[in-house]
Amino acid sequence: MAFVTEDNITDLAVQRWSTARSPRTAELMTALVRHLHAFAREVRLTEDEWAAAMDWLAATGRITDDKRQEFILASDVLGLSTLVVQLNNRFSGKATPATVLGPFHIDGSPPAGFGHDMSDGLPGTPLFITGTVRNTDGNPLPGAVLDVWQADTDGVYEAQLPDIDEARLRAKYQTRQDGSYCVRTIAPLGYAIPMDGPVGALIGQTEISHFRPAHIHFLLDEPGHRKLITHLFQEGSDYLDTDVVFGTKDALVVRFAEKPAGPAPDGTEIDRPYLHATYDFVLEPEP
Repeated sequence: MAFVTEDNITDLAVQRWSTARSPRTAELMTALVRHLHAFAREVRLTEDEWAAAMDWLAATGRITDDKRQEFILASDVLGLSTLVVQLNNRFSGKATPATVLGPFHIDGSPPAGFGHDMSDGLPGTPLFITGTVRNTDGNPLPGAVLDVWQADTDGVYEAQLPDIDEARLRAKYQTRQDGSYCVRTIAPLGYAIPMDGPVGALIGQTEISHFRPAHIHFLLDEPGHRKLITHLFQEGSDYLDTDVVFGTKDALVVRFAEKPAGPAPDGTEIDRPYLHATYDFVLEPEP
């Protein structure tokens, strides 16, 4: 019988977890054990530090619910989310790059027509985003769905608001026969991630900026193509170089051109100045 020592504990734990019935589970768990033990040895983890870590994980679990995903936020600020995105979305150079989902996506957004105003009267500068959805061969993708969501001018998402019973700054747009789309909303602003929880408390012990640059989320899941989760960032906005969740990419930074009152990109008339951004999404076909 092998009694536990500092020298053999890792091998014993790896041996036990290698009995997982799923080969992939065995691979994941034995690697996790090895890396956790190596970390503890490298930093000479104390019992008080271990207890503090357990308390932090418990607090993260307590604050997490169906509207707030604190564990995803932790993954985001540690760079893990972006690393996993990079590992699993190695698109060709022609395709629109992917970035993080973020913790505030809500399933089941309502369908929206061409040029529908998903801001629905909320305060802010009107913004139109137009362009096409195509594949890497340049062919338009009619009927492609763009699931769009964003924060308001206070940096708050619908998922963070209690007692909201209708869609707020989110909608699902569909491309026309030529692959074109038109989103109407309000200009996003940079905002701070939630700092009132365990993740915020941890970041508060560092010099890390806790802000995200102005952006709008897009999810495109077209049959026959790789799913795309991405953002569009406003050119010139603050925090592009210090995005707390490491989501910014050059190819996703777009100009929000200032336009006078008058004809809008959806063919209607708008009675005040607005912003107009153009972006063509390119989807990678499935192998």
